[in-house]
Amino acid sequence: MTALIEIDGLTKRFGGFTAVDNVSFTVARGEVLGFLGPNGAGKSTTMRMLAGFMTPTSGTARICGHDVQGDSLAARKALGFLPEGAPTYPDMTVQGFLHFVAAVRGFNGSEAADRVSHAIGLTTLQGVRLQPVETLSKGFKRRVGLAQALLHNPPVLVLDEPTDGLDPNQKHAVRELIASLSAEKAIVISTHILEEVDAVCSRAIIIAGGRIVADGTPAELEKRHPSGKLDDVFRDLTMPRDPSKQQAA
Repeated sequence: MTALIEIDGLTKRFGGFTAVDNVSFTVARGEVLGFLGPNGAGKSTTMRMLAGFMTPTSGTARICGHDVQGDSLAARKALGFLPEGAPTYPDMTVQGFLHFVAAVRGFNGSEAADRVSHAIGLTTLQGVRLQPVETLSKGFKRRVGLAQALLHNPPVLVLDEPTDGLDPNQKHAVRELIASLSAEKAIVISTHILEEVDAVCSRAIIIAGGRIVADGTPAELEKRHPSGKLDDVFRDLTMPRDPSKQQAA
């Protein structure tokens, strides 16, 4: 399988604090990678560096062979990125915002209209397409963010908490959408929701304290705990240790 995402020794320091510490991995076409970790583990910082929105202290990230810092325009053309938070320009309607994104991506006329219509259909936004983004619920805003990431049909998707704020039915629909797209794309889902991994991911990486502590298929990771449950594996690998108990041991 061809690696569409290549991360090599990625590190980010903020003063004396190391948020991401020498992280390396690849993601091939056809893989859906769950990038797991507790809050503050370094997930979002890694995703921002991969997307080119944050400069690493050291290391490299490449999308479809393009260095995200040295060849940023080509890398971003191949990337669909759903960051934390809601889309910008909340006074725009959903349709207007997506037309703006299409224009930024270089589409115009009927092609832009077709891409906006297709993205709205994929994310089930028809009923709110004429509403200002600021009037939408958190779940609908998240779906607008997903629509803009999908609009140009990129080979790489990086989705930070894609089902955050969605109700159970909406979560199911988004997971089915991700699964339907997965054969032709490399997809990274940054999340702390373990059920997301069981639902859509073919592989999972667990990060804690800025470092990768596990990498494998969900089934492989589950074998690392007697219970066979991913949440127990996650807890063992990410729970802060009690120094007094470690000394006693």
